[in-house]
Amino acid sequence: MSPLRWGIVTAGTIAHDFVCAVSTLPDTDHKVVAVAARGLEHVQTFAESHGIPAFYVGCEALAKDPKVDIVYIGTVNTVHYEVAMMMLDAGKHILCEKPLCVNEGQSKALLDYARAKKLFCMEAIWSRFFPAYNHLRDRIRQKNLGDIKEVKVELGLPITKVDRIRMRHLGGGTVLDLGVYNIQLALWVFQEFPGEIVAEGKSNEENVDIETNVKLRFPGGGVATMKANGVKQLSNTAVITGTKGTITLYDFWCPTELTDIDGTERSYPLPQSKIECILKNSVGLRYEADECRKRILAGELESQIVSHEDSLNVARVQDTIRKQIGVEYAEDYTFKPQKTSQV
Repeated sequence: MSPLRWGIVTAGTIAHDFVCAVSTLPDTDHKVVAVAARGLEHVQTFAESHGIPAFYVGCEALAKDPKVDIVYIGTVNTVHYEVAMMMLDAGKHILCEKPLCVNEGQSKALLDYARAKKLFCMEAIWSRFFPAYNHLRDRIRQKNLGDIKEVKVELGLPITKVDRIRMRHLGGGTVLDLGVYNIQLALWVFQEFPGEIVAEGKSNEENVDIETNVKLRFPGGGVATMKANGVKQLSNTAVITGTKGTITLYDFWCPTELTDIDGTERSYPLPQSKIECILKNSVGLRYEADECRKRILAGELESQIVSHEDSLNVARVQDTIRKQIGVEYAEDYTFKPQKTSQV
């Protein structure tokens, strides 16, 4: 079986880490064959440092490269939709960084088009593929925690000086960048859509949220309390409590350690990449990359771990939170689907 051939859009930090993570997988299964970014010198340096044979200025040439099977999109939020649609038009499968798009409308149009084109498309919510999440999933399925009553989760990092976080025209804000991790965990644990969403937040001079406090109440009686903060460091833990006990995930968005229901500390170390990653535990991006290969080989258009419905539900919660705290993007008013479901 030939390897899955990856094209990378952008040559920034997350793209660097993704390529490093893929390098820890067997080269018989995965191969990065092309990268595209805006500046020639930058993309050429990126390609040379990672041993990528082809590099392009702009996405169009990468979309036309017949050697690319799947494209990893790590651009700023506001161009996810445009780039992903271009790649789908070119017959490429898609792994797109979170948030999939800036709102539910864009996300639905993109996923509908991917399905119409019979191409795999997944939002890169990498957290769900970590072994620690697999362990939590097993505990929940086996009812070891009993009935889940509460999720307390917070993620805070001092990142508000970063342009893609602080600028509204780039789709900035903690709801899309950090809050997505809180939301996806809560929805995944309770396996239902919340009946009530209550949010409050603080914004910067761009009217982009830098801090949010959110409570989700679920029809089954469960409650999720979530904090996202781009100004200061928080504990970055997720505590899942049921009638029979509690499990705590540390650095829950990329966890390699947890405290189990019986108090046991469990560790899931990551392999070393050939080139050092920049962001915390980014070698763990390997798990979502491998999931893409498995699903594509099986002829499937989505992963049940991060399904299309999952992505739309996350986007719906994000839209509701933004509406309540008064954070709006131009796309909320100007977006019209570029494609129909026809191919």
